[in-house]
Amino acid sequence: MARPLRIEFPGAVYHVTSRGNARADIFVDDHDRELFLKVLGQVVWSCNWLCHAYCLMDNHYHLLIETPEGNLSAGMRQLNGVYTQAYNRTHEQDGHVFKGRFKAVLVEKENHLLELCRYIVLNPLRAGMVKRPDDHPWSSYLATLGQVDCPAFLVTSWLLGNFGTAPTEARQRYRQFVAEGIMQGASPWAQLSGQVLLGSAEFIRQTRERLGDKGVIQEIPREQRHVGRPKLTELFPPRAVLSKPERNRLILLAHGQYGYALKEIGQVLGLHYTTISKIINH
Repeated sequence: MARPLRIEFPGAVYHVTSRGNARADIFVDDHDRELFLKVLGQVVWSCNWLCHAYCLMDNHYHLLIETPEGNLSAGMRQLNGVYTQAYNRTHEQDGHVFKGRFKAVLVEKENHLLELCRYIVLNPLRAGMVKRPDDHPWSSYLATLGQVDCPAFLVTSWLLGNFGTAPTEARQRYRQFVAEGIMQGASPWAQLSGQVLLGSAEFIRQTRERLGDKGVIQEIPREQRHVGRPKLTELFPPRAVLSKPERNRLILLAHGQYGYALKEIGQVLGLHYTTISKIINH
């Protein structure tokens, strides 16, 4: 199984999800949910994380985590590992609770974190579990509004600070912001790059520089190794007239540097993949 690309550095922000093994529930009852939040609080404290939002579903969870010390993987091993042990003790079973490795998307805080905070607390509505975000007690929504006690591990200052300096007004605007998300129904993942990055072109460029040798590790899925690469339609614009030498140069670039498959290049150019292979070999 290909291992996911992990981009870790101090101050990085992630949308993290982890799902149940064989799509099974990871929370059977409220005791399990309380247990998970307790473990999460311990990990946030020990790893010096900042948790901006969370939502517990039935067979998975969502977190928005900021890592001042660049230690996401270490913390996630602790979170899922400790919870798995406690869950198995509680339910008198053994084996995997979570399906493989967790999924993490590196997020540009300035441009996308606010939208993801909304996306996370609206998950129960999209799944048909509730009709209003207020009806789901296992997310950060009510705590951010000040309607329930805020868990010690949850940081709301950055989120509410985007809506004003007066707490009451900021919470009202936050509620309106979430309500507008229900009407819009747009997904933030339309702008996802290479399965692991969500941010501007400059953010993606800077992240590519951070990758270094990780960009050529073959165990990492190809889309993640070449995160931020240009689309083939950008290399070969539709209706563009290219000389044969320039076309061949771009074919070499697309395959050799950006990792596109011969068949993918051929489909864009209207050529058989064997023709692409001959051009590259020549």
